[in-house]
Amino acid sequence: MALRREPTARQQRLAVELRRLREASGLTARQAAALLGVSPVQISHIESALAGVSEERLRRLASHYACTDAEFVDALVAMATDRTRGWWEEYRGLLPTSFLDLSELDHHAAFQREVAILYVPGLLQTEAYARAVFSARVPELTSEELELRVEHRKARQVAVEGPSSRPYEAVLHEAALRIRVSDRAASRDQLLRLLELSERDHITLRVIPFDLDDFGRAASAMTYVGGPIPRLDTVVRDVPHGSAFIDSEAQLSVFRTRFRKVESVSLEPDRSRDFMHRMAKEL
Repeated sequence: MALRREPTARQQRLAVELRRLREASGLTARQAAALLGVSPVQISHIESALAGVSEERLRRLASHYACTDAEFVDALVAMATDRTRGWWEEYRGLLPTSFLDLSELDHHAAFQREVAILYVPGLLQTEAYARAVFSARVPELTSEELELRVEHRKARQVAVEGPSSRPYEAVLHEAALRIRVSDRAASRDQLLRLLELSERDHITLRVIPFDLDDFGRAASAMTYVGGPIPRLDTVVRDVPHGSAFIDSEAQLSVFRTRFRKVESVSLEPDRSRDFMHRMAKEL
């Protein structure tokens, strides 16, 4: 079977989890290969996401690694056997892979939580807002690149607007609501869009006003995406080259705590809607 040239973030996550299991068991890649009856190179390919693994082999590996967490193994099997070709695949080769990885993460999310400090989260942006954000990118995008990114961002919003939408929570700092990435009209339309979305049962939006106390201790933008089990959650952070996916248990625990702290100093949803409504009237 040909090796993958560009594994997705989901395939890489499976590979990382299998490597972590092996290392926790104290087995070397050579020993694992012998137990499975394959070459060490094949284990290396599996653990680097260059090759897939069948359900039968994955369960054998988990047994050899003495993993007794059946729920975790079942979740890994679901990842290994998933053959989904989502809508984002039509953008492969047209957009950076990080865009596709975010879409795939959205698709498989059990829930999503965001903390936004300077910009409205992509899943909540209007088309005009998204276009303004991408237009400010350095180096400047061509018109075709710009339109592809805006089109993709709007398509991603099926995660919060589609028929199978999952619970979504966002804590928005007042700065993210007041910074005008475009003009006054675009800012007002964006606020109205947030108000509309906040009325949906599965969406919870909270605001942190400038004059609210105790925010500095937790000021950190992030996207927290729930996996099928907490052990497979993912945090996404923006970095200069795109998006960084964080998945170690220790780091996930830190970001869960950070979100709770940010949430604890934010306004309740009803008060947040009132706050955004007043801002929209000012515009």
